[in-house]
Amino acid sequence: MSTDLTPATDEVPAAWGEPRSRTVTWYDPLLTAAASMGRSGLEALEAIRDGVLAPPPIAQLMQFGMIAVEAGRVEFSCTVDESAYNPIGVVHGGLVCTLLDTVAGCAVHSTLPQGTGYTSIEIKVTYLRPVTAESGPLRAVGRVVKPGRRVAFAEGEVFDAAGRSVATASSSLLVFPIPA
Repeated sequence: MSTDLTPATDEVPAAWGEPRSRTVTWYDPLLTAAASMGRSGLEALEAIRDGVLAPPPIAQLMQFGMIAVEAGRVEFSCTVDESAYNPIGVVHGGLVCTLLDTVAGCAVHSTLPQGTGYTSIEIKVTYLRPVTAESGPLRAVGRVVKPGRRVAFAEGEVFDAAGRSVATASSSLLVFPIPA
């Protein structure tokens, strides 16, 4: 059984229209991870923002870009297009949730000392309006609500090109030492 949703034959129904494609290019994420080990979270994020370190593959796949970073706060952009549409013709909520998870996590990462990592424990997303390609580029802001040595709390909000809030999130993140 194929996991691809394309029919097993070379022919597809004419009603599908012409095929479209998008190419995704990324760089070895382990090189970025290794180079980040000697930096604080803020320094690692600044190096990615400034092009010193390659962005993670998920950023390339989801078309995310870091706009700003400071201790406890990050801002990202996201280009939305129909490649992220669900069957009802809007951007899948999973893309917006991933963007919110990213800004919440990176906001916490920006507060962590060298040799410390994080992972999401929980995220609660509230969707406020649909997102389409016509929504324009999205802007997402993440900020730390409460830092912690073991658990940190962050919030995120996504805005469309008109400045309207399209989704919000609150997140809990586990903070842990990264083994050398």
